[in-house]
Amino acid sequence: MAAVHSAPSLHSLQSHASSSRDIELDVIAPAAPTTPSGGNSTAPPSAAVSQTSLTPPAATKMREISICVSAFFLTFTTCGAVFSFGVYQDLYQTMAEEPNTPFTGASPAIIDLIGTLTAAFMMLGAPLTIGYTKSFSPRAIIFTGAVLYFVASILASFSQHLWQFILTQGLLMGIATCLSYIPAVTVAPMWFDRNRALAMGLILSGTGVGGLVFSPFLQALNASVGFRNSLRIAGAVTTVCIVIGGIVLDWDPVSKARMQAEKDARRSRYGAGDRLRQFWDIPLVNWRIARSSKFTAQLVAGMLQAAAYYTPVFFFSAYARTLGYSAKTGAGFISVNNACNALGKILLGIVADRIGRVNMLLITTALSAICSFVFWLPSTLTPSLPAAQGLFITYAITYGTFASAYVSLFPAALIEVFGPQNFASVNGVLYMVRGMGTLIGTPSAGAMIRSSAHAALPSGYKDMSVLVGCLLAGATAGVVWLRIEQGIDKQQR
Repeated sequence: MAAVHSAPSLHSLQSHASSSRDIELDVIAPAAPTTPSGGNSTAPPSAAVSQTSLTPPAATKMREISICVSAFFLTFTTCGAVFSFGVYQDLYQTMAEEPNTPFTGASPAIIDLIGTLTAAFMMLGAPLTIGYTKSFSPRAIIFTGAVLYFVASILASFSQHLWQFILTQGLLMGIATCLSYIPAVTVAPMWFDRNRALAMGLILSGTGVGGLVFSPFLQALNASVGFRNSLRIAGAVTTVCIVIGGIVLDWDPVSKARMQAEKDARRSRYGAGDRLRQFWDIPLVNWRIARSSKFTAQLVAGMLQAAAYYTPVFFFSAYARTLGYSAKTGAGFISVNNACNALGKILLGIVADRIGRVNMLLITTALSAICSFVFWLPSTLTPSLPAAQGLFITYAITYGTFASAYVSLFPAALIEVFGPQNFASVNGVLYMVRGMGTLIGTPSAGAMIRSSAHAALPSGYKDMSVLVGCLLAGATAGVVWLRIEQGIDKQQR
């Protein structure tokens, strides 16, 4: 992994990514503006910024490793819990058939709304989270998320009605996860260059490893101490892990200097005493880039992929029950999927650094769509139980390998397309759109299971499998569009 070298001036910060020279850096620094020839125009002395103050120290290899470990730990913890919601989905669906429970009579789609809100708000709040991460510090935002996660877990454990679980285990826990997860996937990529996809593969393999660990952990807790104590224990463990992971996470030296210039500019604009206006004036998106065709293509692809992505993961355990597997074995399928999730992100990340991150994004998205049509759909239709089980096992492995790679390749591809200096100003909106896709797609898929009786048959998941395949096919088309726009952009340089 290539080290980040120190930058001698603000001008060198603006050209940090040679791959994105065509995109301007929209930073309003208090330093004197730079002329085309490289000289400085006349500016008031109060607006001058010391060049030495913008010269960051070089990053060390050990520092890069510590960032990688920290970000891995955060994705392991936050996403491990999200990716294991299928354990609760299966349990709550079972409780829906029993009298006098918070879930009695609830449909699978309504129960799925809990996990959907967690996954959706994990990304919907990305623009604000990134803005405050830039204005304050990654550590401050992550610690806030840790406290909120614990509060959400405790409140959920005392909930008595389904709507209370939706608000606590769903909405509030999703916001807490956003505050802990988004800083990790925004800060970490900026530390790496040549092996960025591999680094992000290692970091985001934490989502799969976390699911691999959390699924049996939650299953065992639910069976031994009940789901309420399970929520409390898991919440406490997750909170501690988030705090540990957030201790060392910080911006790379170049980004830190650039963001300090942004903060100095806001102070100069509002005055040092107007802290309230400085608090609300946070950078959300670079609108010049947001109006480009490349951005639109990435937005379409990301939203469609997210609309499909969580549906199989959330329903793996419940679907496994229709094939004759126990609840424990169903949770095991989630673990298998998450193990392939982790391994796929690392191995495909290595390949992506060789053939291009966008190229690998296209390949993996197409393969995840094909797997849904070739393995999951036939398993819902075949009358042979052994054949259906074999197809489902194959799907759990292949989907975990290919679909999950999109998550790790997403930030690396954004930097490849838009440049590292623009990454933090566009990824928030794109993550937010992915959250919107999750909020729309997963409940829509769950609504296709019309009743608890329908959910007990493999054929009840046929429409869901078709929807997932079609959404992933649409996402593939979006990545093709992005690749075309990227090629046109390179030819115009």
